[in-house]
Amino acid sequence: MKTIFAKTSGLTERPFHYCPGCTHGIIHRLIGELLEEMNLIEKAIGVAPVGCAGFCENYFSCDMIGAAHGRAVAVATGAKRARPDRFVFTYQGDGDGASIGLAETVSAAARGEKISSIFVNNAIYGMTGGQMAPTSLVGQRTSTSPYGRDAVTMGFPLDLPKILTQVEGAVYVASVSVESPQAIKEAKKALRKAFQIQLDGLGYSFVSILSTCPTNWGVDPVEALDWLTTKMKPHFALGELKTPALEGGSNP
Repeated sequence: MKTIFAKTSGLTERPFHYCPGCTHGIIHRLIGELLEEMNLIEKAIGVAPVGCAGFCENYFSCDMIGAAHGRAVAVATGAKRARPDRFVFTYQGDGDGASIGLAETVSAAARGEKISSIFVNNAIYGMTGGQMAPTSLVGQRTSTSPYGRDAVTMGFPLDLPKILTQVEGAVYVASVSVESPQAIKEAKKALRKAFQIQLDGLGYSFVSILSTCPTNWGVDPVEALDWLTTKMKPHFALGELKTPALEGGSNP
């Protein structure tokens, strides 16, 4: 009988611990598949900070480094500079990459570090109690904005991929989601391109992935997918926001 679907060797045998409806597992699967398909398992170094994203060091089959909160990109920079022959990626939540780690993200992009960052945006701090994140939407209720995020006193959410398109050293910036089969296919295509950008030595690549957090959103898994579709997708820019310039041309 022909096998049409099997576990990827890019992931370990350890079962995921994530909450029901959390899409970290889908994103892990995509990365694991690409590590296998692109023959990167033996040469890859993944860097993960704390929070839900930090647990991925238990699940990917490649070498992993644990970083302090917000410092994954800085640690990845050191790993890549020490071992330029290795494929280096970060796996971070939106609170990590756009709050305490914002300077590291933007600075690495400005330097054109030849690493790849995966930025999982679920618009909330997941593991630490559901606090408001830099990406939380205006009006969104969290444990630290129980009446909803007020733009006047709490500011507006950051759309980090849009910001990075203005940074010269960031050569590939994409924003995707994983709420449907078609969206998952597009997410994998963007991740593949980001990984190839690094392998070609072109500069910094960044992929933001809109994700769900049913537990802290206070909804069931099906409602979470609907909330991502109706609330998050209209707010955050989606698609390939910046791609390498074509020879003799310019970025779209």
